[in-house]
Amino acid sequence: MAIYTKKGDGGETGLLGGSRIEKDSLKVSCYGTLDEANASLGLAYSLITDEELKKSIKNIQAKIFVIGAELASDEKGKDLLTNKIKRADISYLEKTIDRLDKKLGPLHKFIIPGETTASAALHQARSIIRRAERLIVKLDRLETVRDELKKYMNRLSDTVFMLARTEANHCFIEQVKQKVVQKLNQGDKVELCLKTAKKLAEWAEEAASKINVPITFTVVDEHGNTILLHRMEGSLLASIDLSENKAYSALALKMPTHEISEQAQPGADLYGISATNQNRIVTFGGGYPLILNGRVVGAIGVSGGTVQEDRKIAEEVLGQFNKVLR
Repeated sequence: MAIYTKKGDGGETGLLGGSRIEKDSLKVSCYGTLDEANASLGLAYSLITDEELKKSIKNIQAKIFVIGAELASDEKGKDLLTNKIKRADISYLEKTIDRLDKKLGPLHKFIIPGETTASAALHQARSIIRRAERLIVKLDRLETVRDELKKYMNRLSDTVFMLARTEANHCFIEQVKQKVVQKLNQGDKVELCLKTAKKLAEWAEEAASKINVPITFTVVDEHGNTILLHRMEGSLLASIDLSENKAYSALALKMPTHEISEQAQPGADLYGISATNQNRIVTFGGGYPLILNGRVVGAIGVSGGTVQEDRKIAEEVLGQFNKVLR
């Protein structure tokens, strides 16, 4: 096949079926915009490492060529096509959306594209697909566009949106895994002692007093054993158990408890974890791991105020810990 034919030098292009139209026509804009989307999908594909995601992208790229062929055909050409978008193709997208939505859980905020390069490329593809869909709807007023094709385009942008979310989530999990391995492999063994725990409690009480919140503060060692439990006068009885379990949870999963919450939503990787470990896992803020020389050597738990107050107090303690003891 020749790369150039010179037939388009006058500003026209040929359709499957033999007719010719202007290159700036609405019909050409429809399949040309899909070509843009396919290029962005290709960029994302080249950056993604998850094989399941890559398989989904390849399937979509192939179907975009099928849509493009139908849009680039006149009535005679459409009759020649043997491969067209079918109901089964729409069902594939719907099943993909449902599967990924179950895995990731509901959204609680707008997504700003750019968490990873690959997810940004997918969001770019999604926005181009939306533009292509708008053009196809406009084209449908001038000539009949099959319902299956319009439905597929409507599902396609939603599917690519879910692929972008999945890619960002996959990268987050991989980063956490790498950090954990790195921490486990770094540094000499360092243990917390009672003297250090008492200093941490002192800082916690100072921070709590500044905002008039009586708290219970717990420090556990790297094995999850309680080194110190410090209870301020007037703190809630329930805070004793909560502070201990917050510290345990942060240690057990090597992450702050408010981050556990994000991963414990329905469909997420840690969904259901609160029912494990004898129901000790806490999925709201106030628990933080303690890291020395790159290793998790223990954890702290704060309970007594609101979640935000508990986090504020714990983070002040961590700030002092990092400045003085690390």
